[in-house]
Amino acid sequence: MEPLPPAEHGGEQGRGLLRPGRRALGHGIALPGHFIVAVGGPTGGEQFVLADPFHGGRLLDPADVEHLVAASGHEFTPSLLTPAQPLDIVLRILGNIRAWAADRPEHARTQLWATELALLLPRHPAQLRLERAELLVRMGDFLGGSAEMDSYAQILDAFDPDGAAKVRQEARAARHRLN
Repeated sequence: MEPLPPAEHGGEQGRGLLRPGRRALGHGIALPGHFIVAVGGPTGGEQFVLADPFHGGRLLDPADVEHLVAASGHEFTPSLLTPAQPLDIVLRILGNIRAWAADRPEHARTQLWATELALLLPRHPAQLRLERAELLVRMGDFLGGSAEMDSYAQILDAFDPDGAAKVRQEARAARHRLN
């Protein structure tokens, strides 16, 4: 798999990527900190074009992709260009919604909704359980949030006892808010 430089596929803003009568296959690529799209086949040996859907479909060359990855504090490796799996895309979208809502306290219910949906996925970061617990407390459900924190602390006990103790302390503080 090798990306084509922008000059070889017909323009800076995606012109030439899709022509009438031609079908192009595309797939998402979940880079650390940024999501891009590849147009072309993900099977070995095929060339493809990379585009940034969040910046008007701007075409990306390999140096652009390396810069995006470096900006997130990671080192670029070709394995990062692997097509994203559908559940990973859903988890990423829900993460974007959670991040958007976190900056807007009036949208705590939206953040909770996105967190709860992400928890329904077959695989998700365990940290989401703590995020849900903290949201419940922030929204006034002190008992529900503290119970979630205690449950999360049990998971942490196996590999981070100090972290588990801190979460239990947060759970106690949430219960104290009932008085």
